[in-house]
Amino acid sequence: MPHLLHFTPAPARTPEVGVLLSVLHEARARTLAHLAERPPDLDRQPAVGHSAGTLLYHVAAIELDWLYAEVRQEPFPDAVQEWFPHDVRDAAGHLSVVTGEPLERHLARLAWVRARLDDTFRDMTLPEFRRARRLEAYDVTPEWVLMHLSLHETHHAGQLALLP
Repeated sequence: MPHLLHFTPAPARTPEVGVLLSVLHEARARTLAHLAERPPDLDRQPAVGHSAGTLLYHVAAIELDWLYAEVRQEPFPDAVQEWFPHDVRDAAGHLSVVTGEPLERHLARLAWVRARLDDTFRDMTLPEFRRARRLEAYDVTPEWVLMHLSLHETHHAGQLALLP
């Protein structure tokens, strides 16, 4: 019998939120699968691109930023300095190089951010999910944020898979 490929929305107050949360969770599962299949040298800087440690830090930082700046529109939680001691970008606008952290620390950081994201979205009503947040540079809905974060993580999961 062939293997059944199916889709189950994540638990959420509204199905539309559950669908996009599930897509985001699948992106994370693929990131974790790449790491489990071939654990990278986290600090090894490839000739082109970024180290695995830098990419994992970036994925977590961007997810946190979109969650608090765009969706929740509130300051970061106090614990953010513990989890994110470096700015996500350096003075030149490049991703900050993150070295010296074990894989367990990166995975814990990703999980810490994701728990906050899941808690925020799980009970969101459909009108709130689709309500545009007005920012200086653009307006954005939480619905779009989940789609964007799914694509963002998938992009970087592909980069992780290509690391030597």
